[in-house]
Amino acid sequence: MTTFQQRRHGGATKGQKLCVAQILPALQEGGVERGTLEISEALTRSGHRSLVISAGGGMVETLRSHGADHVQMPVGDKSLWSFRLVPELRRLLVEAQVDILHARSRFPAWLAFLAWRGLPPLGRPRFVTTVHGLYSVNAYSAVMTRGERVIAVSKAVRRYLLDNYRRLDPERIEVIHRGVDDAVFYPEYRPHPDWTSRWTSVYPALTGRVVVTLAGRLTRLKGHEDFIEIISRLSGEGLPVHGLVVGGDMGKRRRYAASLKAAVARRGLPVTFAGRRSDLRDIFATTDVVVSLSRKPESFGRTVLEALALGVPVVGYDHGGVGEILEACFPQGAVPPGDLQAVVNAILHIQTQNIKVQTRNPFPLDRMLEATLRIYEKLSAA
Repeated sequence: MTTFQQRRHGGATKGQKLCVAQILPALQEGGVERGTLEISEALTRSGHRSLVISAGGGMVETLRSHGADHVQMPVGDKSLWSFRLVPELRRLLVEAQVDILHARSRFPAWLAFLAWRGLPPLGRPRFVTTVHGLYSVNAYSAVMTRGERVIAVSKAVRRYLLDNYRRLDPERIEVIHRGVDDAVFYPEYRPHPDWTSRWTSVYPALTGRVVVTLAGRLTRLKGHEDFIEIISRLSGEGLPVHGLVVGGDMGKRRRYAASLKAAVARRGLPVTFAGRRSDLRDIFATTDVVVSLSRKPESFGRTVLEALALGVPVVGYDHGGVGEILEACFPQGAVPPGDLQAVVNAILHIQTQNIKVQTRNPFPLDRMLEATLRIYEKLSAA
C-alpha cells in the first residue's frame, strides 16, 4: 500500500490538513469561478492545500496570490480527445495526495469522475460535486449527482435534483446557499469619489435620473427584451427613468446585442449599454432599482443578493433561486414570471413610496465557506 493509500485508508484525524482539488473549465469571470476562488482562499487560510485544475484564465494570478496551486489542463474542451486527460488526472490525484476532489461543471466532472473511479476505493479522494445550475435533464448532466456529497446552491436546486433524479439519495444532498461578503457588500458602501467622477463623465445621461439596472450576459434568456419594454412603460408613466444594461456581448451574442441596441434607437428609449464591467459593486451602489428578468429559473442569483446586500431594491421574477432570495430579503420585489406590468408597478411603488431594503444579508459568505469546509472535513474523516 502506498503512503497515499495508507493515509486514505486511515482516514483524516481531527485537525489534519487536507489537500482539496477543485476542477472547472477555466478561471475567467463568473459566479462559479468566483466561488472557486473563495473556497480556495478559505482553504489556504485554514492551513489546507488548495489545488485548482482548469484551462487557466485571468483569475489564475488571483488564485496564486493567496497560496493556492493551479494545474493547467484543457478540461473544458468538450471533445473525445479530452478523455485522454483521464489518466493524467488520475496520476495527479495520487501524486498530489488529494483528499477531496470537487467538481463544479459537467464536462470536467465527467473527466474527474472517470479518473476517480479508476482508483482503488481505499486509495482515492472523496468525490464532491456542486450543482450550480438547473441543467437540462439527461445522462450528461447526471454526472453532477455522482458525488458522495452533492452541494445544491439553493433549495430550488435541491427540489430540481429530487424531482428529476429519483435514484439520488436525499441524504447525499447538502444545501449551501452562495454567499456574499458582508465586508464588501453592505448598505453604507459608497463608491470612491474618483470612480463617481469617471462614471458621470462617461455616462452623463444617467445623472439625475432614476437608474434601473439589468446585469447579466447578453443572451435571450436574461430578459433584455422584457427590460426594454419595461423602460418604455416606465417612461410612459412619467418616471424620469434611465435603463442601464451591464453585460458582455462576445462571440455569438454580438448579433443579439446589436438587435437590442437597434430596437432601443428605433424607439428612442433612454437605455445605455455599458458592456462587461468589473466594477458592478460601484454600479449597483449608484443604482435606484436592480431588476432580474431571467425567463428560466436561476439556480441562485448572486448579483441579486449583492444588490440587496448593498441596500438596493430588486424587482425580479419570482421563481428559482431569485425568488428564494427575494422571499428572504425583499418580498416586495417578487413578481410573477413574465408579468411586465407587475415589474413596472413594483418599480413605481418603490420609487413613489421610497421603499427601502430592511433585511440584512441572510446569506453571508462566511457561512458558505464554513459549511463547505465542514463537508470536506467530515468526508475525509469518515
